[in-house]
Amino acid sequence: MSIRSDVAPSTLPVELLEEGVQVEYLDGRTTLYRGVPRKAEETLTTAPGKEVHVLVTNPEGTEGVMMYVNDRKTHDDILESTGVGRIVLDGGEAEEIFPGVTVATPDGMRCRIQADLDVARGRVFVFVEDDWGEESYELVEK
Repeated sequence: MSIRSDVAPSTLPVELLEEGVQVEYLDGRTTLYRGVPRKAEETLTTAPGKEVHVLVTNPEGTEGVMMYVNDRKTHDDILESTGVGRIVLDGGEAEEIFPGVTVATPDGMRCRIQADLDVARGRVFVFVEDDWGEESYELVEK
């Protein structure tokens, strides 16, 4: 497995649907994160070993930017062609991935996503998945 690098995201069309959050990639394909996102008050810490995707949208939820956190499987070319970004963090590191949205890996296994929604000025969604299932969250004010 090769080490992957950070990739900058592009703005993507987003639709908030009854059945979930749909994102359209630059190459025209779409993905649906199923289910109404559960509310998490400004901070979410994931279980170890999960794939984590962070989507920050405009206030209307019609467009946004998506980042994969610590994804080491997807090739840089694929991310660049779809418009999805990636951030790779070592254990104990934290980085602001969008204004007001910080991702950290406090123990190297879990991800902690925090949002200052006044600064983010939009909606912040976190999608957590593995081979067994997927969960959707929206970070909201306390």
